[in-house]
Formats: sequence, C-alpha cells, structure tokens
Amino acid sequence: MTIPNSNKVYPRSNDYQTVYLKNVITRNNIKVGDYTIYNDLYNNPRDFEKNNVLYHYPVNNDKLIIGKFCSIACGAKFLMTSGNHTMQSLSTYTFPIFGEEWDETLKPKDAWDNKGDIVIGNDVWIGYDAIIMSGVKIGDGAIIGTRAVVTNHVPPYTIVGGVPAEVIKKRFSDDVIFKLLKIKWWDWPYEKIQASIQYIQLGNIDKLE
Repeated sequence: MTIPNSNKVYPRSNDYQTVYLKNVITRNNIKVGDYTIYNDLYNNPRDFEKNNVLYHYPVNNDKLIIGKFCSIACGAKFLMTSGNHTMQSLSTYTFPIFGEEWDETLKPKDAWDNKGDIVIGNDVWIGYDAIIMSGVKIGDGAIIGTRAVVTNHVPPYTIVGGVPAEVIKKRFSDDVIFKLLKIKWWDWPYEKIQASIQYIQLGNIDKLE
C-alpha cells in the first residue's frame, strides 16, 4: 500500500491542470485541508491565490478556510471582505484607503463591512465559475452549482444553485446526513479510507458505521 506524498502538488501524472490546493497556498490567511483539489482549464492552477481569492487584504484579518477532500472547479471565486464596500456610510466610495488624497486620519478598515471568514466544510463540490461571498459558511458534503452566487450559509449535504443561490434539494435523507456528519470519514487515516472507498462510492452508509 502506497501512502501519497503529503507534499506533492499534482495528484495525477502528466495532469498539470489539477493541484492539491493545500500545497500551493502561501498565505497564512488561507487554510486548506488534505486532498482538496482545484482544477483550472485556462490558467495555472498554482495561481489560485491570485486568480480566485479576490479582495483579500490583510487589513481586515479575514480568512478563507477550506476543508478536506473538496473539489473546486475552474473559475470558482471567493470574494473576501475587501470587496464589500461599507453601507454604513453615506457613500460606498472607499475614502479611508485613499487617505493620502482625502484624509489620512481615516481608518482603512472602515472602508468595508466585514462579514467574517469564508468557511468551506469537507467533501464540498464547488462548480464551475461559482462565486462565494464573504462571511458565507458551507457545510460538509454540500454542492454548489455552476455559476451560482452564494450569499447565505449552505447546510451540510445540500445542493444550491442560481443567482442568488437557493436550495435545490438535500442530497440524502436526514438520517443518512446525520450518520455522515457523525462518521466524518474524511478524518479517518489514509488506510481506513482506502479500505472503505468502495462503500463510499456505492453509497453504502451501513458499511461505514
């Protein structure tokens, strides 16, 4: 049995469009779990931080947190706090970050409404060109449809789609979802997951308990 090299970038030989995302991240304010993949058909997937995590300025101290075994499709975007111009002011113009032009006593963090971190659970599939807005939390096992714009939290094992994204359906019955959230197979050791893949693929929850 061969356990994957935890530092490898490309999961498959001769496929340079897909990366293990954790191993190309350099920013301290982005955290990604093991085996999560990102695929890019047009750009270098190693440039995920630059091309896909937008308006992520250190002044707001917000984080992007992504769990294990997620599948992120080409063009998915994460719009962080600094893309959220404040609506508490009489103007949405970001005067505080242009202090040298207007007033250097203004506080840069007051230019935006900070809705908090984006938190993606485990085993989440984010579709092509989907957009996840700041402050959104997506539960384990959820599916985000192609070009969906996610503005609200998504419950575990729920499929959402559209603009703005709305619930389409749950993936499984409440009983199965409860069992999956209790089992947390993504936290198992590599050997146990490998031995259970056939049951995971066939949807045999009883064999996982």
